[in-house]
Parts: sequence; structure tokens; C-alpha cells
Amino acid sequence: MGELDGQVAVVTGAGSGIGRSIALAYAGAGAHVVLAGRRGQALDAVQDEIAAAGGRALAVPTDVTDEDAVADLFARAQAEDGHVDILVNNAGIAGGGPADELTLETWQRVIDVNLTGAFLCSRAALRVMKPRQRGRILNIGSISAQMPRVHSVPYTTSKFGLEGMTRALALEARPYGIAVSVLHPGNTTSAIWEGREEQTDVEGIMPAAEVARVALLMVTLPPEINLLESVVLPVRQPFLGRG
Repeated sequence: MGELDGQVAVVTGAGSGIGRSIALAYAGAGAHVVLAGRRGQALDAVQDEIAAAGGRALAVPTDVTDEDAVADLFARAQAEDGHVDILVNNAGIAGGGPADELTLETWQRVIDVNLTGAFLCSRAALRVMKPRQRGRILNIGSISAQMPRVHSVPYTTSKFGLEGMTRALALEARPYGIAVSVLHPGNTTSAIWEGREEQTDVEGIMPAAEVARVALLMVTLPPEINLLESVVLPVRQPFLGRG
């Protein structure tokens, strides 16, 4: 018996990186994973990978900033099994540069994907979970929510906002037996870090599968327990002592 047998998990940004690894980990634990993301071909590849390992997955191309698309995502997830037990808000993008040179378009796009998208998906999940008096929402944040890098105003702001959203939703959802939590990874193998080997050689970088191990732990705790916040990062990463 897998730890997530019989559960339905919606994972956004599931086509690559951390989202893909979480989807694989949850499927391996027995969940039926609904894969959401903008790139249908990438989602199909993850769906095939899960199926080849004997798991269940459904690819639903989704723009998390589109209210109607998010509604359709959850409608399709419910149509499969009648319920959604877990939401992982992982979809995110990076964007930055000197603040005085940033375009409004860059700012808005990062906030829309990283923060508004998480809100729209969380709202849809709560509408499904509250009547059942159970569920978990896991937001994938960043250590930038605690200590920013230079030239990262949009990204840092979005992750600080996600931290606040987590706490507000956790407070609002707890009377309904719903746990809301946030996982803050440090440097993790993903498209964001491609071509930056000189930096990661110094700071360290961890495989996305290691972040997925923590993400699996956080949603397999007993239902009356919530690991509200977790930080996972390479030992060598200069996070503690910054500034």
C-alpha cells in the first residue's frame, strides 16, 4: 500500500524540474496525479513516465493565471475520481534585473504566475476540499522569501507574498481540517540554473528529487498534523549569514 493510495493530487508546473519530481514521487506513493502546466508536450512526457512505472496521471494543459482554465483543471480532476485531496502550487517563473530598469510587463508576469496563479488554484482547491473537511495545499516557495538576491525584486516579492498567503490560508482553512503549508527550496536543478555552473559550483545545487522527498513527507503526515514551513537547501549554499 502506498502512502497516497486513493488520493488525487493536482501539481502545477508539473512538466519539468521540481514539479515533475513531485509528480513522480506522489505517483510512486499511489496518488492519481493531475499534471498541470503550460507545455502540453512536456506534461504528456511526464504522464507517460508515470504510466510506464505503473502509476496513474492525467495531463491537463493549464495557464494558472487564467481563471477559466483553472476552473476547468479542477473540474477535470474531480471528474476522474470525484475529489481532490492535495494541491501543490509549484508553477513559477523568475524575472528580474535592476529595479529602475524593470518593465511593468516583467513585474506583472512574475506576480501573475507566482502569486495570482497560486491564489486561483488554492481558491479552486478549497471549494472542493471544504465540503469534505479534509485536504492539503502545499506551496512551493523559495529561500528568497526569507533572504533575497540582488536584482530580484519581482521574484522576491512574489515569494514573500506566497509565504503570507500560506499563513493566511492555513488560518482560514484549519477549521475545515485542511492543512496549508509552504516548502522553501534553495538552489535546485531546473531550467533556471542552466548555464550557471560557475555559480552552482560555489553555492551547491541539489537534485529536484530531493526536494520532492520533502514535499512527499509534508503531505503524508497524519491529517491532524501540519508541517507549516520547511527549508531545504544545499549545505554549502550561502543562505545563513547573508548580508
